[in-house]
Amino acid sequence: MASRLNLQTDLENFLGSRNVYFQPPLSVQLKYPCIIYKRKTGDTKFANNMPYIFDKAYEVMIIDKNPDSNLIDKFAMTFPKSRFDRHFTTDNLNHDVFVIYY
Repeated sequence: MASRLNLQTDLENFLGSRNVYFQPPLSVQLKYPCIIYKRKTGDTKFANNMPYIFDKAYEVMIIDKNPDSNLIDKFAMTFPKSRFDRHFTTDNLNHDVFVIYY
């Protein structure tokens, strides 16, 4: 089972910078583009009425000033156990949210 720190490293490598934040406090000054992620639900697989696999899920939000950013397509191809959840815009920043099992 991969750890959250491994996910942190993979997200930094994906983004090409250290602008990756796990549950950042409000006092942190974000630099864009960036990724913010947090724990979410998980997925348990069962066999013979017993759990045998548990995958942690994380909500990963890519925030970018560019509305036509290619990070969304790249993310979906880089992390095959992810699914696109939603898009929204706040303060002229584009937020694309994925759920990833890691």
